[in-house]
Amino acid sequence: MTAILDSSAVAQYLTDHPHFFEEHANLLGDVRLSSPLTGRAVSLQERQMEVMRERYKALELRLSELNRNAQENQAIANRFHGWNQSLLRERDVAAMPRAITEGLKTGFNVPAATLRLFDVAPEYTGEWFAAGVSDDARLFANGLLAPYCGSNNDFEAVRWLDDAGSIRSAVIVALRQPGSTGAAFGLLIMGSPDAERFTSLMATDFLVHIGETASVALAPLLAPLPA
Repeated sequence: MTAILDSSAVAQYLTDHPHFFEEHANLLGDVRLSSPLTGRAVSLQERQMEVMRERYKALELRLSELNRNAQENQAIANRFHGWNQSLLRERDVAAMPRAITEGLKTGFNVPAATLRLFDVAPEYTGEWFAAGVSDDARLFANGLLAPYCGSNNDFEAVRWLDDAGSIRSAVIVALRQPGSTGAAFGLLIMGSPDAERFTSLMATDFLVHIGETASVALAPLLAPLPA
């Protein structure tokens, strides 16, 4: 009794016998396939060309996407470099917090930005960046091991921003001593009235770099550690 071949068996046979169509070249023109593009019957060769064109188009789209991402990353890198330069030019340590936040607003087109430092040296306790924060805010900062990027869920830190009531999405970055994973010494906050400006789907690599750079720049404002 002749066994009935299913489509999988036929596909496997053709895979195992790559020279089949060389030995039966007449079938190339006789086999008719349904084209998903036109809906009409086409030859095997025509269908092959359609598949190749589809793959080529998909490759073009992928390359275009990679090129666009590369351009966007380069633009961000240029802005980050410019922000770094502005911090290097700032000679007054007490003016560094303002240089950081204003640089983020102008360089990255961020609508709102601010920061708080928890334990500053005595000579800076009256500055805006040393304003009191709750114990909950400190606990939140200590537990923030990666930048938060997403909706404003009525965070206390977001309320430190100007026009805080309009902020719908935010970035919150914990500030720590360089190389430390311990307690945070402050928070850096950015916000926008656009709910889609900062989302949980965004990559945070540059936010990590911003936090590290800001931490190094702000460390001189901190109170000396106990001997």
